[in-house]
Amino acid sequence: MRIIGAIIVFLGLWLLLSGIYKPLTVGLGVVSTLSVIFIINRMDSIDGDRVEIHLKPLEFLKYQGWLLVEIAKANWAVTKIILNPSMPIKQHMFSVPYTQKSDLGQVIFANSITLTPGTVSVETEPGHFLVHAVAYSADDKDAVAEMDRRVTACEKTNPA
Repeated sequence: MRIIGAIIVFLGLWLLLSGIYKPLTVGLGVVSTLSVIFIINRMDSIDGDRVEIHLKPLEFLKYQGWLLVEIAKANWAVTKIILNPSMPIKQHMFSVPYTQKSDLGQVIFANSITLTPGTVSVETEPGHFLVHAVAYSADDKDAVAEMDRRVTACEKTNPA
């Protein structure tokens, strides 16, 4: 059932992104989809490693909306810094603790930090990330702590 679902999703995505419904294009999409499914099944037979997704869908959608707003605000702030003739850059590396329990939650948090203009998750250590900020201010730690809280709220506490 999982394989059939994956074929439908991959083929649908191929058709949606190509926008061309000629026999050759659709045929290439089918071949491409079946090749990807073959590779995925082969990889699963070797290691059996799967990423379990234990997220609250509505909370995660709300988080994505909040993150888009934060990205826009950070983008505006970094643009002002870059366009300022004096370029008031105040680079700083700081440690950010995380509260996510799952690997997926930690990846979402680290990638969210990196997606936000002006900050990059540089290193992962047990219990915290090392973050580089281009224009560091005292408010950065509070903003990242808020992001951490929101990502943690997206995780299911008791996966079923």
